[in-house]
Amino acid sequence: MDLLNNLLMGFGVALSPTNIFFCFVGCLAGTLIGVLPGLGPTASVSLLLPITFSMNPITAIIMLGGIYYGAMYGGSTTSILVNIPGEAASVVTCIDGYQMARRGRAGPALGMCAIGSFIAGTFSVIGLMILAPPLAEMSLRFGPPEYLSLMVLGLALLSFLTSGSTSKAMIMAGFGLFLGTVGLDNLTGTTRFTYGTITLMDGVDLVPVVMGMFGIGEVLYNLEQSIREREIYNAKIENLFPSLRDWMEAKWALVRGSVIGFFLGILPGGGAIIASFASYAIEKRLSKTPEQFGKGAIAGVAGPESANNSATGGAFIPMMTLGIPANPVMAILLGALIIHGIQPGPFLIKEHPDLFWGVVTSMYVGNFILLILNLPLIGIWVRALRVRYTILFPLILLFCLIGSYSLKNNVGDMILMLIFGVFGYLIRKYRYDAPPLVLALVLGPMVESALRRSLLLSDGSPFIFFQRPISAVFLGVTMLLVFTSVLPAVKRKKGRIPSEEGVD
Repeated sequence: MDLLNNLLMGFGVALSPTNIFFCFVGCLAGTLIGVLPGLGPTASVSLLLPITFSMNPITAIIMLGGIYYGAMYGGSTTSILVNIPGEAASVVTCIDGYQMARRGRAGPALGMCAIGSFIAGTFSVIGLMILAPPLAEMSLRFGPPEYLSLMVLGLALLSFLTSGSTSKAMIMAGFGLFLGTVGLDNLTGTTRFTYGTITLMDGVDLVPVVMGMFGIGEVLYNLEQSIREREIYNAKIENLFPSLRDWMEAKWALVRGSVIGFFLGILPGGGAIIASFASYAIEKRLSKTPEQFGKGAIAGVAGPESANNSATGGAFIPMMTLGIPANPVMAILLGALIIHGIQPGPFLIKEHPDLFWGVVTSMYVGNFILLILNLPLIGIWVRALRVRYTILFPLILLFCLIGSYSLKNNVGDMILMLIFGVFGYLIRKYRYDAPPLVLALVLGPMVESALRRSLLLSDGSPFIFFQRPISAVFLGVTMLLVFTSVLPAVKRKKGRIPSEEGVD
């Protein structure tokens, strides 16, 4: 009965004219940005975050959430029609989606993506409604030691699951933790690492960092890439609704992809990316005709697309119930809530039930909007693919400058954004991952606060983290992850060192 009452309250919030409008705007903007190669959900949420500062917090999160899952859907359009993923989680969709388009079956591929995304999104919303309240109740038992251990585990998981070098990811996470210490000390009020700069006395803000690294950095990186004319599928797109045979081939892929994506989305790291790859690998292994994968198998489209869209709902669970972001987009949403004076965590559902249930139900509304919005607008998205980069990139630069300045009307934030833009370009060029830095920047002040409060409780003894069972388990898993990631590198290094017996 409580769940039904909460859902009725949530739909009452989500279906208000203002929230429906901004949910529609978020879904539309997210899909457009997902369609344009070179951008993605992280960059789009970063660029549009300053717009939400004057909004009601519920409306702001509803719009930003719509941008997130709208961009996840939009990436499939470019994957199928252009063989260029709009964002990283749509890489796998290119494999069979583009082959279907080349065989004249772009319509069923796009239709399966839209309907599969709606089914997966619905599953993730149901899972969010069921799992989030009990998880929040359980997290009420957490004290500062448990929170510290959990955040350290989250950072380790992110470094472990990163697509690049684990050591580079750990370096980026360490740098992000350092950036979190810049500014005034919360306990003593002393300034740290400000070097007499007034802008840094308030700390390194999330908005200039993410807009610089994912907006300016992306523009600078793409400027040096060779820009070729994109080969767009030009044949008439018809038969958007998959046939009965298509549904028979894809039904279990949709189910498995939705389940895999939801639970992998909860984990800190590249949830949607890992989920889409895992779903594709599982479908190919379980298929009776694995030789069809890579040649236009519709299950190879349905599984990864349902997985990456279901992962978006799963990612909201740790952010809202524990205050732990599972990916960079969730880190930005967490920062948006904090900017609006709302602290995500175990008390969010009790203190702000209208926000929690309003956002949850708005995700269902948003998935329905995406379903009825995108199928008729596929022709428009195809035209959007032809936007020249010489027009697109200056607009991104302009939005970044306006957004960073509007944060505090401070030119210092614009300078900070440009510095992190160059930094974002360099780390992209030298294959360092940005997500660990963003998550560590958001978690850094929380980690420091939990550490100092824990040491105050234990009179300075670090053993408090091992004396409490939940904290000890989290730290044990963290050490195991670090050990298993470092051990192969140590073995390779020892294998390259010649033995003394072989030296004359």
